[in-house]
Amino acid sequence: MTDRSTRSPRRRTVVAMVVVLGVIGAFVVRLVDIQVVNASDHIAQSLSLGLSASQTTYGTRGDIVDENGETLATSILLYDAQLDPALVGPVEREIDGEDVAVPWEQVAAEIGAITGQTGEEIQAIVASALEENPDTRYALLKRGLTTAEYRTLVALGVPFLAFVPHPDRTYPDGAVAGNLVGFVDVDSEPLAGLEASENTCLASTDGLISYQRGADGVIIPGTKTEVPAVDGGTLQLTINRDLQWYLQQLIAEQTQNTGAQSGNIIVVDVKTGAIRAAAEYPTVDPNDPSGVDIADRESGIFHDTFEPGSTFKALTASMLVDSGTATPYSVVTVPYRQNFPNGAVVTDDSYHPTYNYTLTGVLVASSNVGTSTFAGLMSAQTRYDYFQRFGIGQGTDVEFWGEAHGLVYEPDQWDNQTFYNTSYGQGLTTTLPELASAYQAIANGGLQVPLRLVESCTAADGTVTVPENGETTQVISESASRQVIDMMENVATKGWLASQVAIDGYRIAMKTGTAEKVDPATGTYKNGLYFTTIAGFAPADDPQYVVIVTLDEPTTIRSSGANAPAFREAMTQVLKTYRIMPSGSASPDLPTTG
Repeated sequence: MTDRSTRSPRRRTVVAMVVVLGVIGAFVVRLVDIQVVNASDHIAQSLSLGLSASQTTYGTRGDIVDENGETLATSILLYDAQLDPALVGPVEREIDGEDVAVPWEQVAAEIGAITGQTGEEIQAIVASALEENPDTRYALLKRGLTTAEYRTLVALGVPFLAFVPHPDRTYPDGAVAGNLVGFVDVDSEPLAGLEASENTCLASTDGLISYQRGADGVIIPGTKTEVPAVDGGTLQLTINRDLQWYLQQLIAEQTQNTGAQSGNIIVVDVKTGAIRAAAEYPTVDPNDPSGVDIADRESGIFHDTFEPGSTFKALTASMLVDSGTATPYSVVTVPYRQNFPNGAVVTDDSYHPTYNYTLTGVLVASSNVGTSTFAGLMSAQTRYDYFQRFGIGQGTDVEFWGEAHGLVYEPDQWDNQTFYNTSYGQGLTTTLPELASAYQAIANGGLQVPLRLVESCTAADGTVTVPENGETTQVISESASRQVIDMMENVATKGWLASQVAIDGYRIAMKTGTAEKVDPATGTYKNGLYFTTIAGFAPADDPQYVVIVTLDEPTTIRSSGANAPAFREAMTQVLKTYRIMPSGSASPDLPTTG
């Protein structure tokens, strides 16, 4: 039997439990109302109170690599350091087991030792920010800190120091292939070169993290959403980084030694059309484009046009042989000066007695008169059609950013002089890639394989895309190709530069060119200043690589002789790089006179 004294505490306990359960129930009901029933209303209210937040996540711009995967351009993360002037002051640290307040002046000096500033400069930054706005919470300390600098600054434990990360572009080898690779601006927007033309492959997409947070800064559960960033793809080029570096040093030296305005070397794989090097001087370091003149920030190889001069005689010889108009043994009479029936006048570069030259001899002597005489056996339209087939004036399938096209006028626009001048590379223009493509066709049995500079693009998900190049074209017959190569070998073995271009063990086919240059101010040719070229390929018995060296207005030597040392060294290095076996036979010995 329960007496009154025991019933009373029990009643109080039951009442207390009921009250507690009632309170808990009320909280549960309210929580369900807030987070479930009226969740959207409360989220909208938090948004109106400014409690929403978002954070950009950066995708990484893709790398540019050479044929072997060596990096030419990559992305890094840099940091902008900033201070909160309202919190600047002594920093509490534990030193030897004791809490010590390190003075602001000392902290500023420690920071400056890392950022490359003095303590006084850092104090002045804070003072200037406060002077401009006493309530400011922001003062920029320094932009573009490296990851190492960022980590060292974080280790100082300065509570009023903050960092904002942002992506940046870097080029590990500096100017190596700089004119090809191009560069970006401070916001990683492409401005030139492959960075611009291949941006579809390289560009990344930034992501976004959005969420709601309370007044205390804590993220509200269930409000976080994320759109992930997507990295750019890896762009693999056809060029060889080491070869590119070597040839850039070589052309820089030769350009300066000859007093030329600029110089270029291009190397093309005969069988595939792949550009293995495109070296030029002056060039640009993409890490610091402003360090050179604006004109030198572009690729002269792809942007400049020129009259090719006597290197075009190899194309004229190809037309003659392929069309059946002449053979390497065909003979014409070649005086020093020829007055043609249509009134045109052509002279050779120096006086000589009248010779009966074969077509081979015309190439070896590089005779303008002989070339013009042979070319006169073909119609203007036929020769023009061959120029079109070789790709002169057509640009290339590389489609480099801002790539120029040569200019060949329609035959009905040729006057009597132009009819002959075009046979030896005057009165028209081309580009170095167009000329290299034409020589590739001659060297490759007459089959022209479109030039290419990009091997592939590998997306972030591993998908590999290979660019579509144009169709191969049989420009001249295989028989005509072999005959022209034999004639060009005789240029290398009997021409005036034979001893300067010879490479022991290898058969070389080549043609020189010393082209007049038009003065834009007068519209006439400059006096004694030329655009000089040596174009060739090796081994001539089984051509593997085309090499072309150009110099713009060399002055110490004013002919293509200025190019000979660089051509020989460039070809030698190419043969070494790709381990091309020496020739197994001697060059043909064709008659030069008849």
